[in-house]
Amino acid sequence: MGIISIISVNIIAPLITCFEAGFHLYVYQDVLTVLPFIWLSVIVIVLLTYVPAEKLTAKIVSEEDSFNAHIIINILCTVFMMSILLTVIGTWIGTRSVTWEPIRMFFYKWPRNFAISLFVEMRIAQPIARLVIYRLHLCSDSNRNS
Repeated sequence: MGIISIISVNIIAPLITCFEAGFHLYVYQDVLTVLPFIWLSVIVIVLLTYVPAEKLTAKIVSEEDSFNAHIIINILCTVFMMSILLTVIGTWIGTRSVTWEPIRMFFYKWPRNFAISLFVEMRIAQPIARLVIYRLHLCSDSNRNS
């Protein structure tokens, strides 16, 4: 969870913010000041959405489906739920104010946020995390065999 969340937050939050406010250095620097708070909210939301995402995944795939099918659907369900919450909460953290604006603009902004998040999770964060875990297991197995 740590690897995925750190990669995701460091890519997704700046991208979404830059699409909102423009691709400028001062925008990126402003994102960096709130990134720890966004990361903490991501961890909390992952813990809150884990069980519902697992239940939704179980309804969509069957036990006979492949491991890859389970992983892809689980990523889809998790990103779906998290993007809904983070479209609102992330905006509140980023703007440093709790307003109705992210709720009012939700259906305008959420599809883009979901697409960015899904791409980053499926193509960057999850594969890197799986590779790191795989390498750790290889090192652990070779140390145990030595």
